[in-house]
Formats: sequence, structure tokens, C-alpha cells
Amino acid sequence: MNNTGSIGNPHHQTDADIAICGAGPVGLSLAALLIKRGVAAERIALIDAKTVELARQDPRSLALSYGSRQILQEIQAWPIAATAIHEIHVSRRGHFGRTLIERNEFQLPALGYVTRYGTLVTALAALPALANVQLLRPVQVSSSSEHDDHVALQLSDGRTLRSKLLVQAEGGLFGAQDGKSLQRDYQQIGIVAHVQASAPVAHRAFERFTDEGPLALLPQDDGHGNNYALVWCVRPETASRLLALDDAAFLAALAQAFGGRLGRFIKTSKRNSFPLGLNARPAASPRTVAIGNAAQTLHPVAGQGLNLGLRDAVILARLLATDISPDALLQFVAGRKADRSITIHLTDVMARIFASAPDGAISQTLLGLSLGLVDVVKPARRLLARQMMFGQR
Repeated sequence: MNNTGSIGNPHHQTDADIAICGAGPVGLSLAALLIKRGVAAERIALIDAKTVELARQDPRSLALSYGSRQILQEIQAWPIAATAIHEIHVSRRGHFGRTLIERNEFQLPALGYVTRYGTLVTALAALPALANVQLLRPVQVSSSSEHDDHVALQLSDGRTLRSKLLVQAEGGLFGAQDGKSLQRDYQQIGIVAHVQASAPVAHRAFERFTDEGPLALLPQDDGHGNNYALVWCVRPETASRLLALDDAAFLAALAQAFGGRLGRFIKTSKRNSFPLGLNARPAASPRTVAIGNAAQTLHPVAGQGLNLGLRDAVILARLLATDISPDALLQFVAGRKADRSITIHLTDVMARIFASAPDGAISQTLLGLSLGLVDVVKPARRLLARQMMFGQR
């Protein structure tokens, strides 16, 4: 990708047809999908606040559905270093009710994959198709204003970029976002780390519902001496306590919350944390549209945020390939309503009802019955799994 010096060129009505704010996995995928469908790379601008090197060093783990793998294959960004998930074990520790979702039910090589943010961004940024995209980084959008035929972006380096359309693909964390029309603070903190267990189960992911929130362990053997990527959702006061523990005490607390299915937890990486909330349904604008985390920030339960964002990118690229206009953005918002609503509702229900269990024994019983029904009623399990793997696109 080329750093551009053409911004403000008086010979062009606009400097770009499509400006994408955010060169993370969703923004990069959108650019590649647009080019594959015939949009000129030179007329796409990618703006990001981070340097490429900083993005490549990001160690965060990402959960990719099988449907997301298909999207990445379409733009030649697959294969990448990733650990396949063959089974997903969902349960409530200390209570009845569990379900096991297996790849064989769907005749697929995997239900999903676990990779690192830096690994995926590196693969996407290296795509030959993106070589001629206007790349603006590290730079931020200070402000934007819509006009009859373009959007004017004021950049933090003093330049102005004029584009026919603006795609917001940079979401940030829930606690630092502006509120959208659908917002909910779950009063939970997500603690993330990489941990090693003495008896790992190859290719099996775990989603355990605890008294304070879900605890996910995703298989990740990528040469860093870890077995699992951990996402542990707890109340803020519990998070403060857990983050203050030394490694041995933290691993002991994890074992108490998770149980002994993986033997002992024997190693942990540095722990990080972030607030959890739902922030969705951004305000409509004729020449600006939001996708991915910029459009909907979800609870991490079931790991749907990135996958929903990649489906956003597929549909938006399909529409903009034939019509770079506000009409296409209207069609996009209407066309994504069902998939977004279903995914948002599913994760919101799991976060609020299944995870928090605010009503004691009654909630525990309902949770157990729900997991039991999903396990016994195969059509329900398959319907849920297919939505999580493929969504609607």
C-alpha cells in the first residue's frame, strides 16, 4: 500500500471514492473485497491511527468462524497461522445442563479458528491487491463534515481528504465509545490472557457460565508455549482483585472457577482487561456508514464481533461495487438489519440472562434447562451453530 501525497489535488473532484477509517481486519478486508469486485485500488483510502508495525505486534487473540475463513479465502488471505476448533463445550460449572457442538454435525473441517490479531492484520496488509490503496497512517480523523457530493475529513496531520463515501471501521473499546441508540453496560470486565494447562484437550473450546459471567478458553497452540486464549468476564470488583494477584494465585482462582477438565493451569501471560457493554445501531447519515465494531460492539460471549464485522464488509463491498452512492448505503443498512439483530440479540441474551444469573436458583434452573434443550433438540443446536458460523450474508 502506498502512502499518498495526492490529498487536496485540485484536479480531482474527490481524493477518493471510498475512505475507510480503520485499517484493522474489517477495514482491510473491506478494501480487498472492493478491489476484487472491481473498485479501483487507487480510489480507496485507508486511514489508521497505528503504524503497520504496531498493528502487527498486537498479541490479542481472535475467534474466527468457519464462515469468516471462507471470506478470507475469497480474498487470498487464508491460510494463516491459526488453531482449529473442532468442538465447543458449553456448560455451567456445578449445575446440570451442557451441550457439545461438534464439527462432524456440519460436515466441516472446523467450527472456527483462533488466531492472533497481528497475524491476521499482517496477512491482510500483505495482499498484492492492496498495493495501490492510498494508505494514511499513523494519522487520525479529527473531524468530518458531509456535503452534497462528498465527505470532507480533517486529518490530525493538517491535511484534508475528500471522499464520496466514508466507512467507519474503527470501533475502539466500549468504555471509550460515543453512545449509540442501543446501549447497555453489562457491569462486567473482560480479563484476557494466554494460559497453559497440564492436560489440554486438542481443538476443543470451552464456554463456562459462572456466577459473574462467561469464562471462555479457546485452543491456541501457536508456538508461544500456551494452550488456550482466556476471556474471563467478571464483575468490576472481582476483576480488580484478580488483576492484583500474582500468577500462581490467579491460576488457582481460574482453576476454582473453571474446574478440573484441563488438569492444572500452570502458566499465564500478562493479563489485560476492558469493560464490557453493548453499543449498537449508529445514527444514519447519507454518505457515512459504520461496519464492524464501529457499528456494533458486542459482549465477547460466543465470539461474534469480528465475524459479524466481516459479514458487514462482504455485503457493503457487493453493493458499492456497482453503486458508490448514498443509495447503496441505504440498501446496506436495510440488508444487514436481520443478521445484525439476530446476532446482537443472541449475545445480549447470553450476557444478561445466562451469564449474570441475577435471580439465584431460578436463573440457575433456567440456564440449565436452556443448555439441556439445546443439547437434546438437535435442530435448535444446529440452527444456533449455523448462525454463529455463517450468519446471513
